Parts: sequence; C-alpha cells; structure tokens
Amino acid sequence: MIRSIVLAFACIAMFASNDSVATAQAPSESQAPAESTESGARELRLAKYLSGATFTGHFTVDGKEDRALKPESYTIKSCEKLPEPDMYSMKVAIKYGDTDGEFPMQLKILWADRTPVITMDSVWIPGLGTFSSRVLIHDGRYAGTWQHDAKGGHLFGKITPANEQ
Repeated sequence: MIRSIVLAFACIAMFASNDSVATAQAPSESQAPAESTESGARELRLAKYLSGATFTGHFTVDGKEDRALKPESYTIKSCEKLPEPDMYSMKVAIKYGDTDGEFPMQLKILWADRTPVITMDSVWIPGLGTFSSRVLIHDGRYAGTWQHDAKGGHLFGKITPANEQ
C-alpha cells in the first residue's frame, strides 16, 4: 500500500494547475518568436503554483477498486523550473505510515495544449522503488494513472495552492 501511496504522491507532486496557469491557444507560425516567451511564462506560473501546494485525494489499486478509498495528502514544499526542456525540480513532503520525510525529485511536465501532464517513466525514488505515471492537472484537480512494478491504478483529487491554505 505504501508503494501505491508514494506513487500517488510522486504523480501528484508533478502536476498542479488551474486555468490561470495555462496559456491561450498555441500561436500561429507568424507568432513563433513569442511562443518561447509565452511558454517560459506559463512554466514559471506552474512552478509558482506548485510551490507550497497541497494535494489531497485518493488512489485505487487495480483489482481492488471495490475497497473503501482512504484520503491522502501531500505538500510540494518547493518547485523550480530547470533549464532542461520540460523538467522541474521539486521537494515533496510525504507523511504516511512509517514514511515521513521530504523527497527531492526531478520530474518532467509536458503540456497537452493548456493542460500540464506529469510524466514519469521508470523513476526511482530512494527507499521507495521505481514508478511510472501520467497525471493531468485541470482547474484545481488532478487525475491519472500510476504503476509500481506489477501494481498499478488510478489517482485523483483536489489541489489547494499555498495562498488558499
């Protein structure tokens, strides 16, 4: 179960946004030089939004969806856009069972039009294992899938930005 929760947290830590984080539709070719400036601005808004944000939600385990969901909560202590395309550095606080600590992570966040999608492909988290996930952020909520070895499932919940806590 801790593996599922950690995966859910890792996924959650990757994506937080609402429509104020997203930008307008993709510019036309004639606007290409402004695209990188606009893209950089939305990436900085996303990093600011994630810093201090708390994710509260639930996760499922494939084959055990009929079990009662338990709430989980995680806080992204800090988020910074890295120079590499689509990469972010985060420090995430996890409290669950015997796990209580802050974990540094470098995660990829891709954009599907105006929607940030946290993307993990076989990311190893020390002491917890290797995880893969896809989590999208939209209008103060997150939803996605996670995988840890042979176990996997779904995750979903709400995002509370630091300025609303």
